[in-house]
Amino acid sequence: MSGNYPGNIITKNLVRPSTTQASGIWTLQQALQAIKAGVWPGIPTNTVVLSFTATTNWTCPDGVSQVDYLVVAGGGSGGSSGGYGCGGGGAGGFRVGTGLSVVGGTTYTVTVGAGGAALAANNTGSNGGNSIFATITSAGGGGGGADLGPSASNGQSGGSGGGGSSGSVGGTGNTPPTTPSQGNNGGNGVAGQTGGGGGGAGAAGQTPSSNNGGNGGNGTASSLSGSSVTYAGGGGGGARFGTVASGGVGGSGGGGNGSSNPSPGAVAGTGNTGGGGGGASSSNSTGASGGSGIVIIRYLAPQTATLVFPGTGSWTCPPGVTSVDMLIAGGGGGGGAATIGGAGGGGGLVYVTKVAVNSGTTYSIVVGGGGTGNGGNGSNSSAILYIGSGGGAGGYWGTTSTRNGSNGGCGGSAGEYAGIGTVGATIQNTYSGNGFGSNAGAGYASGSTIKTAGGGGAGAVGSDATSTKGGNGGAGKTYTITGVSVGYCGGGGGADYNGSNHGSATDGGGAGGAPGTAGTANTGGGGGAGTSGPGVAGGSGIVILKLNS
Repeated sequence: MSGNYPGNIITKNLVRPSTTQASGIWTLQQALQAIKAGVWPGIPTNTVVLSFTATTNWTCPDGVSQVDYLVVAGGGSGGSSGGYGCGGGGAGGFRVGTGLSVVGGTTYTVTVGAGGAALAANNTGSNGGNSIFATITSAGGGGGGADLGPSASNGQSGGSGGGGSSGSVGGTGNTPPTTPSQGNNGGNGVAGQTGGGGGGAGAAGQTPSSNNGGNGGNGTASSLSGSSVTYAGGGGGGARFGTVASGGVGGSGGGGNGSSNPSPGAVAGTGNTGGGGGGASSSNSTGASGGSGIVIIRYLAPQTATLVFPGTGSWTCPPGVTSVDMLIAGGGGGGGAATIGGAGGGGGLVYVTKVAVNSGTTYSIVVGGGGTGNGGNGSNSSAILYIGSGGGAGGYWGTTSTRNGSNGGCGGSAGEYAGIGTVGATIQNTYSGNGFGSNAGAGYASGSTIKTAGGGGAGAVGSDATSTKGGNGGAGKTYTITGVSVGYCGGGGGADYNGSNHGSATDGGGAGGAPGTAGTANTGGGGGAGTSGPGVAGGSGIVILKLNS
C-alpha cells in the first residue's frame, strides 16, 4: 500500500499526535501505535516542572505539544557614583503564559540571562542579559544612571528601566514592547541629591522625595514552580551626597538595596530572580550587580515517557505508575589552573531500578551545577530520597597560593603532587552498590618536571601522572536509560606543566590542557586541569526517570 490513501485524506505521515490533540483522520493501526506510545488524547499523563538556572538545551518529549512558561531576564546593575546618588538597576523582563506550542523531538536552546555586571565609579550600570525560551524573549533590565562628575546619565531602558541618577530620568521599561508588558519604568533622580529606584515587573521605580534613595519597583509573583515566588524586583537608588541618609529599598522579587551614607554599600540583585542591583552613593561608589534570570516550564508528558531533567524541577506521579528506574548524576568538580592545576572529579553517580512511587505525589528533583574553576566542588543532585554527590574540585599550585584537590562524589586531584580525592563511600554504603565514585590518581613531581593526575570517575580511579604525561581522567559509567548509550561522571584529565602531553578524558570529563576543557553539561563530568587561565567548570548533573507501570 502506498503512503497516501485515496483522496490524500488519510496518510502515513501525519502531524504527531499528543496527549491533548490528534488532528486529522487516522487509521486504526496508527491510533493503536500512538496509544501504545502514550501519545493520544485521554492517555494518563505526568505533570513535569523544569527550572533552568543556567543556559542549556531541552529536548521536548514526544507527545508534548504545549508548555506553560515563565521567562525572567537578568536584572541591570546599579549606577556607580562620582559623588551623588545613582539609580538602581531595572529588573529583568518578566513574561509568563500558557499553551505555548512546542514540537516533540525538537531540541530547544534555553538561554538564561546573566545579571548586569557591577562597574567602577563614574559608570552607568550594565544591562542584564536576555532570557529566551522558544519564541519568548524577555529583555535584560536596564542599568542604573550614574553621576559622572559634571553631568549625570539617564537610567537605561530594558525589560524594566534603570533608575535615573542626580537630575537624570529613569529608563523606559517594557523595551522592546510586549503584550502584556514585561516591566516598568525606572524612577527619576533628584538633581544634586539622590538616585531613583529601578523599575520592577509589578511597579515603576520610585522617584525620591527626600535625602534617601528611591525604592525599587516591586516584582510579580508566580506559582509555576509549585510554590509562590516573587521575581523581577527593581534595585534601590543611592542616597544623597554629604548627609547621613539611607539607600532605597530594593523591590520585592530580588531587588538589591541602594547604597546608604555612610554605609552599608549597595546590595546585588538576588540570583535567579532577575532583581536589579542597588545604586551607589558618594560613600560607596560602586553600584551592585543585577541578579541572574530564570526560565521555568510546565507540561504534561505521556505516562510511558522517560523523563529527562537537565535542571531542577518537580514531577507528579500519574495513576498507574508504581515505580521508576532512576539515574542521578551530581555536578562535576571544577578543574584547577594557576601555574598548574589538578583535574576535577566526576559527580557521584546513582543508578537504581524499581524505586516505589505513589500516584498523585509530587516529587522534588534537584540537578546540581558543575563546580567553578579553581576550587569549586560540584553540587549535589537528588530525587526521591537518593543523592548523587557533587564531584571534588581540582586543586592548584601557584606562586602566591596553593589549594589541594577536594573530596566529593569522585575525587579531584591535587594541584601539584598526589591527588587526595576519596571514593564516594557514603553513596556506595547508602545505596548498596548502586552508587559510584572513585579516587583521583597520584601526581608526578621531580625537580621542575610536574604533571598532575586525572580526576576520579564514577567507574574508575583517575590514572596517575608519569614523568612524561598528565594522568587520564577516570572513566565514568555508561547507561541506556534514555534509549541511547551515554557515559556519565567521567573525571577530568590531568595537565602537563612542561609540555603539551596532557591527560585525556571520557564520559563527560574535560581533557587537561592550556587551558583545560570544561566538563560536558548534564553529564556530571569533571573539569580538565590547566596550566594557564582561571580554571574551567565541571559539567552540570542530570536526573533521569524511566516510569514503570
